[in-house]
Amino acid sequence: MVQGIIIPADNTAPLKTATLDSLQDYQQAVGGWTEAVDIPDLGVTMYVNEEGLIRDLPFNRRATFLWRFHVPQARDARLVGDVAVVGLTNDEGENTELPSELARRLLEPGVYRVRTRERGENRWHEEPIDRDDYLETVVWATLLREMSPALEVRIERVGRVESESNHP
Repeated sequence: MVQGIIIPADNTAPLKTATLDSLQDYQQAVGGWTEAVDIPDLGVTMYVNEEGLIRDLPFNRRATFLWRFHVPQARDARLVGDVAVVGLTNDEGENTELPSELARRLLEPGVYRVRTRERGENRWHEEPIDRDDYLETVVWATLLREMSPALEVRIERVGRVESESNHP
């Protein structure tokens, strides 16, 4: 049994946690046969609908840009439909838990900033807009890097979103 996160193709829908215990759980999460897409740098596997492109499922912007940011060779690829994210497989071929740092970034409120620098330079520059959603920050960072291949791009957490309170 593995705790994972579902990234819906609907950009307005929130991410949700899911217990993925069997192949049927993965298939239900993505709406059909599954195909694994690894992001080794993050220690995760994303499961997508194997026939998603053929079935013309909706573009999953958040999952696609997460993949493209961490796997630049996937620059022209796109993921469609709902996506299940879990940890990479272990030596027995079974999925593992999602790395806790990534789960925190995906599920907990926070403020993120993109920093850039020209390759070979020492000084990092802050982009002018902070974002309160990790995946939206990933989208922006990926677009910057793809538009300007000479840039190095990184994302930093700079704070937490304060929740509104009725207390004085």
